[in-house]
Amino acid sequence: MPCKLAITSMSLGRCQAGHSLIHKLDMAHHHGYRGIELFHDDLSALASDLTPTTDTNEEDKELAAAHLVRQLCADRDLTIICLQPLLHYEGLLDRAEHACRLAQLTRWFALARALGTDMIQIPSSFLPPSQVSRSRAAAVADLRLAADMGLAQRPTPVRFVYEALCWGTRCDTWEESWEVVRDVDRPNFGLCLDTFNILGRVWADPQREGGEAPDAEEALSRSLARLTDPAYFDVAKVFYVQVVDAERAPPGLLPGHGKRDDDEENWQPPRMTWSRNCRLFYGETDKGAYLPVERVAEVIFRELGYEGWVSMELFHKRMADSDPDVPRELAARGAAAWVKLVRDMGLRTEEQEEKFKAKVPLSLTLAPFAEGRVSASL
Repeated sequence: MPCKLAITSMSLGRCQAGHSLIHKLDMAHHHGYRGIELFHDDLSALASDLTPTTDTNEEDKELAAAHLVRQLCADRDLTIICLQPLLHYEGLLDRAEHACRLAQLTRWFALARALGTDMIQIPSSFLPPSQVSRSRAAAVADLRLAADMGLAQRPTPVRFVYEALCWGTRCDTWEESWEVVRDVDRPNFGLCLDTFNILGRVWADPQREGGEAPDAEEALSRSLARLTDPAYFDVAKVFYVQVVDAERAPPGLLPGHGKRDDDEENWQPPRMTWSRNCRLFYGETDKGAYLPVERVAEVIFRELGYEGWVSMELFHKRMADSDPDVPRELAARGAAAWVKLVRDMGLRTEEQEEKFKAKVPLSLTLAPFAEGRVSASL
């Protein structure tokens, strides 16, 4: 399977800022994307805009919206890769809350079927430590239950993709997420490798001057060595990859988020604040990108030979700007980053395959990014 370009729907502008899903899908199609990670917030926003009937409840409205989104994407030749994020699922100490998550999961199965996708993303929980078990076995048991429920879905089993957030409470490295996936040991339970979350934990430290951890190079080298160790890691369990960079946290962004000891519920981990405000697309050095994403990408694409969906996930304060040009701008920037990634990594892409079959010269294989449709500079 060649590499195919995708983007998270939220990365084209926040619905809370007035950016409609339909406009974002139009921009994704125009700039050559093939797939969408559908953010649940976008689905809910569309559902709230549907004309209600007197007996329509919120769940029915979301289901109707899911059917509509499926058609909207089909009309634009966009594949819905997954529905995400199913938050704070694993290892809950409050088992009544766990039961509520299972009920939510059952609803998401119905949404996934309506959307025509077979995958749900679960990021590692970032709830306060007092709410999440320290036991990996407890997290694995919860996630294995979800996987087994997914396998029982008809007509098509549902897959899960697990991702370590670099500010996760109990799981904050790709190694920990991989060991969870390995221990869950189900064919429908795999991994998302995210360059930002890999580097954000072992190489970067947004609280330090310069944004780099003291042992950054040594820690990254150790981590990448594990990624390329076939006795430790199996790339076949990677369901998709997210390629993301970031700028350094500007002065004043991180302080003032409370202290965990006296305000646990409202405290926000510094890496989470950094992530939500400062992520950039691959190669945007002109905008301040500074992470060594290329080193991680070389391992994933060249050494491991990963091929499949590649998502340009972005979280940045620009997404919350009500400027109507935001979706176009972000779609164009993400597409330009894809062009650079394809060239830097020598990726075999779906566009190239299609052009080859049509016997079009390979010099033209990056259309529609050519023809002036992508103006962002890298």
